[in-house]
Amino acid sequence: MAPAASKLRTEAGLGALPRRALAQYLRLLRLYPVLTKAATSGILSALGNFLAQMIEKKQKKESCSQKLDVNGPLRYAIYGFFFTGPLSHFFYLFLEHWIPPEAPWASVQRLLLDRLLFAPTFLLLFFLIMNFLEGKDFAAFVAKMKRGFWPALQMNWRVWTPVQFINVNYVPLQFRVLFANVVALFWYAYLASLGK
Repeated sequence: MAPAASKLRTEAGLGALPRRALAQYLRLLRLYPVLTKAATSGILSALGNFLAQMIEKKQKKESCSQKLDVNGPLRYAIYGFFFTGPLSHFFYLFLEHWIPPEAPWASVQRLLLDRLLFAPTFLLLFFLIMNFLEGKDFAAFVAKMKRGFWPALQMNWRVWTPVQFINVNYVPLQFRVLFANVVALFWYAYLASLGK
């Protein structure tokens, strides 16, 4: 009987870890909302770039043990921490107060504002900041914009429109940045592939 009871305690302990982590995340979110969202954005953005590098190595049939570009995840972490997290936090607050859920056509208005104003502006900022963090000049930024902005924006509209419809209308306000960050993990992998 003792081994079975011990096994049950061990399994219960494994389930307790995610609950404790979630409780700690919610506490930090309540105490330091911008900092928590910035840190989460930085970590997941870096992970997205790392994922992009792994995918690229697999497509080129290179060994995954070959050296990865550590500067890529670092740039994405900086962008996520200083831009994605804080800007998304304040954008969602603005959206919630400017277009309250009870407003007529609120779900459509929120989606249109996000897709037609926030998405292009945020994508432009992404290209600009990444260009700066890569140490490239303004001519390289213009070339990258000409080559990649429109395809990236079209892909953004295809991928993010249903995601953002759910996010801005059904996800609780405090979790919207996290929800977008999880999707962005794969989105940043796509954007990183454009930079190559």
